[in-house]
Parts: sequence; structure tokens; C-alpha cells
Amino acid sequence: MVAPRIPLDRLFDDTKGSVQLPSGDAVNPTRRAFLAAGCLCLACGFATPLLADAPMVKSQAPGFYRLAVGDFELTALSDGSNMLPATKLLQGDPARIEEALKRNYLGDLVETSHNSFLVNTGAKLVLIDAGAGSLLGPTTGHLLANLRASGYRPEQVDELYLTHLHTDHVGGLMIEGQRAFPNAIVRVEKRDTDYWLSEDNMSAAPAEAKRFFQAAMASITPYMRAGKLAVFEGDTDLVPGVRAQTAYGHTPGHTMYVVESRGEKVVLWGDVVHVAAVQFKDPSVTIQYDADASEAERVHELAFADAAENGYIVGGAHISFPGLGHVRRDPDKTYTYLPLNYG
Repeated sequence: MVAPRIPLDRLFDDTKGSVQLPSGDAVNPTRRAFLAAGCLCLACGFATPLLADAPMVKSQAPGFYRLAVGDFELTALSDGSNMLPATKLLQGDPARIEEALKRNYLGDLVETSHNSFLVNTGAKLVLIDAGAGSLLGPTTGHLLANLRASGYRPEQVDELYLTHLHTDHVGGLMIEGQRAFPNAIVRVEKRDTDYWLSEDNMSAAPAEAKRFFQAAMASITPYMRAGKLAVFEGDTDLVPGVRAQTAYGHTPGHTMYVVESRGEKVVLWGDVVHVAAVQFKDPSVTIQYDADASEAERVHELAFADAAENGYIVGGAHISFPGLGHVRRDPDKTYTYLPLNYG
């Protein structure tokens, strides 16, 4: 049986100093006493710590994203991000660079993703780029944690392909003095190993550049000593469905990797793009880290044009995670990057 609703004007009867119930019974709290009790409860509430008073977690969800490529599975893995001084490092018309950043609600410092890509062909598990490890501070070096979160283990990696030997791509090869990927064969373009593993080149380099050589040597040498380093030259088929494609300029041996299965294709660019908001609209913009700026600029134009014409997915090491999308050529002969639509 549902209890009858009691009008407020009948519930309180200050003349009688009581609460009239439907049964005709009366209880004695007056309106004044009822309100006083409510105030007391509120006071008690303020005296008790609020449930919302909890420490901030200050971490993101695990950084991985899965994509089917024909019969293959491609997993984008985040190594983290850091702040890139874009206006300091980008090489081009300063006014145009600044305008492009503002148009995209970006400032002088741009948060920049560090992405690696794991390709499961069914026969081989191939990791492309190894992240920064402990070499660039606490905001990067999360590749191994995200690899495990994605359902894989480092010892399962059969092949590890490096786009080039810069610190943020090789630092994750080692962890606490041990090979992070103990069963992996590491493959690199010969031009990069010849350059970055050379003591003579390191000696001749400016003081601020020596750290790049040191990082490459510390990361690659243990694999070399274990017989796990294999170099290749130029455009090369590596395992069925994955091949190397030259993209020299950023470094002497900078390489892209093409993944194809059942007519579907993804091209993993490495460092073709560092600041998407600027460089797609102006492919002539390079970065101070480019070893050969004119060659890097040529690679930008070729890579953008081919992706736009053929419609395949591209993957960028420094495009906002997961770094996968398409390229569109616009009527003004510039380009637009279109991230994959997922939710």
C-alpha cells in the first residue's frame, strides 16, 4: 500500500507544536526544531572530509591502438611525449611558421608524440622503432609498459626495424644494462650505422651533437656483440609483407617501412614529419635535426604526394598519437593530414 502524500501545510502545525501524521497521531518537533536539525546535519557534513578530496592520478590510459591491415595486425604504441620548441627548431619562414602554429591553437612549445608500431604478420612479430627508454626523461620511455598493456611481451618480438638511430628511436633498446628485446634481430640501414657508430664521426661532431653518437653506440653495440644486428642497404624486402623504403635526409640512412597485406597498405614514415600543423601546409619546412635539409624537404614532398595520390594510411613517429591517418592534397597544392576516425 502506498502511503498518502502529506501537504506541507498539514505536516507542520506550529499552533499545536506537533507534526500531524495521517493516522491522526502527533509528534512534537516544531518547524523551528526541524530546521535546526537540518542545519546541524549540514554542519556535520562540513566537518566530514568530502569524498572528492582525493589525490590526482596524473597519468593517461595505456597508449596503444589496434588496426587491421589485411591479414596483419598493426598496433600503435606510445612511448610518451615531450615538449618540442617548434619555433626554435623548425627551419623556414618564421612568420609563416608562427601563423600556422597559432591557427592550430599551438604555441612556441608543441607537445610532441613519440610513436612506435608493432606489426604482427602471423609468422613474425616486428617492432618498428624502440622509443627513448630512459634517455629523454620521465615523460617518455613508456614503450615497454604499453607493449605489455597491448597484450604482447618484449621477448616475443622477432624483428626490430629502426627508421634511424636518433636517441628517441633507439634508447628503448636497452633497459638497466640489458637488451630489452632479447630475441629480436635489429635491422638498420647501413648508412646510419656507418655514420652514427663511427668514433671518427663522433670526434669530429660539435660538442652538443656528441650525445647522439653516444646514445646510438650504447643502444646498438650490445645487439651487435650478441650477433643480433643486421644491416641492409636501400629498398629491401625484410619479411613477407614488410619492406624498407629509403627516405634519406633526416639522417644519412633514414628509412620508411611499408606494410602490405591483401591489397591494404600502411607506410610508416619515421621522422618525415615533426610538427604536422606546420609541415603539411608547407612541406619546405625542415627541422634543425635534419642532416641534409634539402634532401629532407624533397622527401616531404614525395611522401605527401604519394600518400595523397594513392590513399593509403601513413604512420608518423611524431604525429599526435596514434599517429595514423591519411593525407589529402588541397586545391592550393598544400596538404592536409586527416587522422583516422575512431572512438
